[in-house]
Order: sequence, then C-alpha cells, then structure tokens
Amino acid sequence: MAPDRLLTFILARADTGARFLVILGAAAMVVVVSAQVVMRYVFNGSFDWADEVSRIAFVWTIFLAIPLGIRDGTHVGISILVERLPVPLQRLVARATSALAAVLMGVVFWTTIGVALATWSERLGALNVTSSVFFFPVIVGALHSALHLVHLALVPMERRP
Repeated sequence: MAPDRLLTFILARADTGARFLVILGAAAMVVVVSAQVVMRYVFNGSFDWADEVSRIAFVWTIFLAIPLGIRDGTHVGISILVERLPVPLQRLVARATSALAAVLMGVVFWTTIGVALATWSERLGALNVTSSVFFFPVIVGALHSALHLVHLALVPMERRP
C-alpha cells in the first residue's frame, strides 16, 4: 500500500473515531448542563461534579473537532494575498503552509505531553482525577491535526479521491 493511501486509510479511521467522540462529548455537555439546571432551579440543589464534567466534555469536544475542520478546510483563513497568485503558486503555498502547520502541531503535541506529565499529580476537586485530563485531548487533537496537515502537504485537496 502506498504511503499516501495508508495515511488516507489511517485518517479515515481516526476521523470516524473523532466524530463519534465529538458527538458523545456534545451530548454529555447537553445532558450534564441540563441536569444541573433542573437540579438548581427545580430542586434547589446541584451536582458537585457537573461543572468539571461539562468542562472536560467541552475541551474534549473542541480539540477532537479541530482535525475534522482541517480535513474539510472549514477553518478561517486569510487568502487575500494567495488568491492573487497564479494557481500553481497557490498550490505550492497551500502545501508549504500545511507542512509548516504540521510541524507546529508536532511542537504542540510534544510540549503538551511534557505539561501533562508535569501536572499529573494535581487532582480535580469534585472528580478526584488528574488535572492532566484536560491535556489529553490537546495531545490527541494535535497529533490527529498534524497527520491531516501532512496529508494536505503530500496529497492536495484537488488530487484526493
């Protein structure tokens, strides 16, 4: 199997998993926040853990959705200069910026692992889990994003099946 086809295969599976987790995270946020509102305004009480669970679900949802936006080309971009270039140069700039962004995502990936390890002993109050739980989606999302950006650099959008 050619390297670009292997990367396409891996990314398709990663995208399916990320999409499922994003849906699950969004559903968890809706359920937990709704339950917390009902508890607070109907029963005059609250869940101690609701705030932390909804924040964790939010962070996971956002960082796992970023690679899906990269894949679809839906992130905001400033193209006023690039649009004025000849088409072959536009493609070269797109591939170069994708490669550069992949390197940046690699730096984010590696740095976030260090931060997660450094904060591993810190605990969240209501859940008694490591505060590094907030860094896991950044690690996964950065790696997934880097793979999509490498794919964009190797196989531009117009050549994809």
